[in-house]
Amino acid sequence: MKENKALYLYCIRGKANPKFTKKGIDGQGEVFVLPYQNLEAVVSEVPLKEFDSEEIKYKAQEDLNWIKEKAQIHEIVVEEAMQGNGEILAVIPMGFGTVFKSRKKIYQKLEEHYSKFENILVGLQEKQEWGVKVYLANRKVLEEEVINSNETVKAKEKEIAAMSRGMAYFFEKQLAELISSEINKEIENYAQDFFLVLKKYAETGIKGKILDKELTGKIEPMILNAIYLIQAKRIEDFKKKIDQLSREMEPKGFRFEYSGPWPPYNFVKV
Repeated sequence: MKENKALYLYCIRGKANPKFTKKGIDGQGEVFVLPYQNLEAVVSEVPLKEFDSEEIKYKAQEDLNWIKEKAQIHEIVVEEAMQGNGEILAVIPMGFGTVFKSRKKIYQKLEEHYSKFENILVGLQEKQEWGVKVYLANRKVLEEEVINSNETVKAKEKEIAAMSRGMAYFFEKQLAELISSEINKEIENYAQDFFLVLKKYAETGIKGKILDKELTGKIEPMILNAIYLIQAKRIEDFKKKIDQLSREMEPKGFRFEYSGPWPPYNFVKV
């Protein structure tokens, strides 16, 4: 490897088909594997000057388009590394910007953490990461439900109804604030129920950050961003349950989306 080149590490996996169709993260280098015993590191050569840690930190502050483009390539390569003879392979995905200055350094890492990597891959066998996002497509429907059935709201309405017209006027704002607060509580309750119901189909599950509309590109607000690690044999049941929830909850204003399988970033720590 030339002196001004480094190795970009995408993921670690068990031995599999070493051929990749996607170019590396710099758009030029070929993606290939470095085998070590029963493991292999998925890598490509990159210009060290462009991909050293300080340069990536700079780009993260000054060139978000570059970061976005490279992160997408990183993700595509890891996803391709998961594909093997019609099945989903277990992989240990590396964080964006994992760069080594030589093959020797990667082999040292594989040797030092070999047992840990093997144990992680064994634990991920026949398991897949899937994401579920829930949006509130129609808040008005939920508002009507709260107004018609929420006991706290009914009590406040009864209290205001017993007041004089002048007094009632000043408490109408309190009622509006109460209704809004109760709607938000109801949304949190629904989101928690959705999360727990789907978690029954998974090995484990976590809640991710609620994304703003600017990031989702959607008009509706997100109310749940859940990530699950699921046994492959339960994936179809998991999907069917989401489809069932979607049908049942659409009249209440909720919309479901699910996606996967994804590299298990949320369930692997290296």
